[in-house]
Amino acid sequence: MTDTEPAGPPAAPSRRPLQPPDSGAWPYAPGDQDVVTFLSGPRSRLSEARRVLRIAAEFIRGFRKLHFLGPCVTVFGSARFGEDHPSYILARQRGREIAKAGLATMAGGGPGVMEGANRGAREAGGLSIGCNIQLPHEQGPNPYVDRFVEFRYFFVRKVMLVKYSLAFLVLPGGFGTMDELFEALTLVQTGKVDSFPIVLMGTEYWNPLLAFMRDTLGGAGTISLEDLDLLTVTDDPEVAMAAVRQGLEANGIRSPSPSPLLGEG
Repeated sequence: MTDTEPAGPPAAPSRRPLQPPDSGAWPYAPGDQDVVTFLSGPRSRLSEARRVLRIAAEFIRGFRKLHFLGPCVTVFGSARFGEDHPSYILARQRGREIAKAGLATMAGGGPGVMEGANRGAREAGGLSIGCNIQLPHEQGPNPYVDRFVEFRYFFVRKVMLVKYSLAFLVLPGGFGTMDELFEALTLVQTGKVDSFPIVLMGTEYWNPLLAFMRDTLGGAGTISLEDLDLLTVTDDPEVAMAAVRQGLEANGIRSPSPSPLLGEG
């Protein structure tokens, strides 16, 4: 088996896949009006108070759903790749390896690279997590997640993707992937989170961005060149998983026990 092709036909999922809505459409209008209003300036005090409660409720729902995951690796990447794309295949293989290492695989819950990672984890018998954002023009839930949480607000979703992870694997992607990459990188650089590994896979894709950071940002003094050492850049799956294991050894996440009194299963 090579690192670019799956071995034989895909294994049957060991658990029942989460199915999209019966209508086949993700049932949310593009640009949820509450989010659009939230980002369009101040509103009445009562309206803003209600919004704070909605945001708090979204955080609480995410915390309750994800609190008992145990050690988890988050995979970032584009939603726009089909299952024959090299990045989808790469994500699927990484999901398998994460599961074989005894770790949960977390992704954005949508299609493309996210689906590939969830699918690989499911095929290897690992726990597959999806944190989905309501983007009906591009993203509904993929059928390979065992635990699924949907979010209205991007910033709440990004907190969940970071909070429960001990390492980040970043595959080729667009604006959303860049946002997630640089948020994680900034949090590590500023010491807001421990030095969790950030692994870029697909060196040909990332080389122009790395050159920009080194030559332009570093040349202008807006970053220290040592900051680039926070990234592991590789095409080698062994190097990637070695970085993940390093994150597990350094920052192993405690797995709390559910409380029946709080309705936790």
